[in-house]
Amino acid sequence: MKNKTLLITGGTTGIGLATAQLLAADGARVIVTGRNPETLAAARAQLPASALVLKSDSGQLADAQALGSVLQQHGVTRLDGAFLNAGIGKFGPIDAATPQDFEDQFAINVRGPYFQIQSLLPLLANPSAIVINASVVAGVNFEHASIYSATKAAVVSLGRSLGAELAPRGIRVNTLSPGPIETPIFGKLGLPAEAAKNLIDSLGQGTLLKRAGQPAEIARLARFLLSEDSSFIVGEDIVADGGVRHV
Repeated sequence: MKNKTLLITGGTTGIGLATAQLLAADGARVIVTGRNPETLAAARAQLPASALVLKSDSGQLADAQALGSVLQQHGVTRLDGAFLNAGIGKFGPIDAATPQDFEDQFAINVRGPYFQIQSLLPLLANPSAIVINASVVAGVNFEHASIYSATKAAVVSLGRSLGAELAPRGIRVNTLSPGPIETPIFGKLGLPAEAAKNLIDSLGQGTLLKRAGQPAEIARLARFLLSEDSSFIVGEDIVADGGVRHV
């Protein structure tokens, strides 16, 4: 990854930050985006000075469509890869779901990466790679996750379609689908800290490995899909779920 320029959206915490740190350690120039001023500042402190940390909200259509031009304004003329990682999840029964819950999740998880990719096309090299973060819930039944699961199924479908469409341009598109990973998303559910920890531990017990995954484990998979080591993989959904589908 040395001397590669790679973008990670939602790169200030969790899987995104772990991926940015891993790629930077490999010698890549990393660009990360986020929307929270506090996590943006924290990411700047945890990444090398060469990293570019930008405020950009994947859920805002204007931000998504402007991402490519914003990068150009910061002197970026070429991208060797992009990890579209930003996403949110809101969980609960259908009885409690609101139109806003639906809009928020589809805006960030589906519309955002779609128009971000569109905006990045002039910058993406030939060859280059795009990875979109999906989820095992795209193909596994989880109650209280109907909207989130629908967004991730859409992401997997986009990966296949765009994989076919962009391959002639030398741009490989794949998705990766993590299982339960111990990330800050569980701290955003409005649960007390102990309840959030119990939830991730419970989900981890539903895997063959009897534990939740760590962001660094998914970061290594993202690096593989962004690298030339995966040069013959395109239009695929690569699952890293600790065996959830086989329990």
